Amino acid sequence: MGIAKHTVNGVVSLVISVAITVYFAEDGESYSLSDVALSVAISAFLSGFFTSYFAKDD
Repeated sequence: MGIAKHTVNGVVSLVISVAITVYFAEDGESYSLSDVALSVAISAFLSGFFTSYFAKDD
């Protein structure tokens, strides 16, 4: 797998995670929605990217 495939996996993970977070977010929380969405986006992208990168094809 090339770097493009890992990046696509990271982006897919990012989109799914941010969409779910924004959908289920409630008003009145102590953190703003943009802060939470940004932190989820960074975490999800890195998780998807490195999971794909370190996955072994046995």
